[in-house]
Amino acid sequence: MLEFDIHSKQGLARVGTIHTPHGDIETPAFVGAATRAVVKALTMKEMNELGSQAILANTYHLILRPGTDLIKEAGGLAEFNSWHKPTFTDSGGFQIFSLPNVKISEQGVKFKSHIDGRNFEITPESSMQAQWAIGADIHMAFDHLAKSESRADMEEAMHRTHRWLDRCIAEHRDLADGATTEQYLYAVVQGGTFNDLRAKSAKYCAEKPVDGFGIGGVFTADGMAEILQTVNNILPENKPRHLLGMGEEPIDLFVGAEFGCDTFDCVGPTRMARNGSLYTKDGRINIKNAKYTHDFSPLEPDCDCECCKNYTRAYLRHLFKTDEITAKVLASIHNEYFVVHTVDRIRESLADGTFQTFKNDYLTRYYHK
Repeated sequence: MLEFDIHSKQGLARVGTIHTPHGDIETPAFVGAATRAVVKALTMKEMNELGSQAILANTYHLILRPGTDLIKEAGGLAEFNSWHKPTFTDSGGFQIFSLPNVKISEQGVKFKSHIDGRNFEITPESSMQAQWAIGADIHMAFDHLAKSESRADMEEAMHRTHRWLDRCIAEHRDLADGATTEQYLYAVVQGGTFNDLRAKSAKYCAEKPVDGFGIGGVFTADGMAEILQTVNNILPENKPRHLLGMGEEPIDLFVGAEFGCDTFDCVGPTRMARNGSLYTKDGRINIKNAKYTHDFSPLEPDCDCECCKNYTRAYLRHLFKTDEITAKVLASIHNEYFVVHTVDRIRESLADGTFQTFKNDYLTRYYHK
């Protein structure tokens, strides 16, 4: 089983360490979203230098390109993209079920590639095989994400996710038997915005021989706290919990950590950066706005990222207005650094007992209320 040490607790929140074959993750931690084995606009060296502890790649995208057999031939994800720290893989269920004309059966899903129209089929078994070929430390079970928010659809998707989880576990065990590397499996809790379904899913997953848990689905900030309290009061305390796809808004990180989540991933910070939307402690700014034309101050005076230490708002605006690639690079470095270190500070505040004060001060300043 995956080793997870809890060092301190405050209610559901905890400070801990996840021990993986590629190193430790001090939790809570923000995990870089390396969807296609890369965090957009950033090198692995830059990710390491800005303080990222781990990355998460997307199995769906890597099946399409370059193919998981090629990644295995390269020696696994660590050798393929030169990231030698901890890695996660998402099953890609969210992306697959967002495609048009997906054919869903008990066996799995059939769909056409959004790139070239080729036909693909993914089953719980083939998802596990693909994730083992990628060679990440931690895999997510293949889950069914409902396309609509109706209770009937959510419940059907939840039950299918549970049945698929059993098949993922069986295939994972077969692949682990005799393997020379340690790889670990997380179950995924579904149920949408329905608290009773979330409770049912958490109870089902909690009883399974898995190494940790992903909490899937789309949340709003208002509903997240209640759902996480329900789920994380049921899931076993001694296993890590990953909040899937959340972290674009700082409040998501605070609520997630406060109510028992250990790791987070989200493409939002770098996606916004590429469009010129940048984090500051006083809220997001659009660096393309004319008011920054003569602003020769850094984005954040006390930020230690490469962008803030070396460049001004005026220069960054110039890069965006002239459509220079470097604009996306510097902005992505800043946004990713901002989110990674926000969670680092959350972890520090939980460790020294100042979390509530830090949370209130941070969110009051960021959201101006």
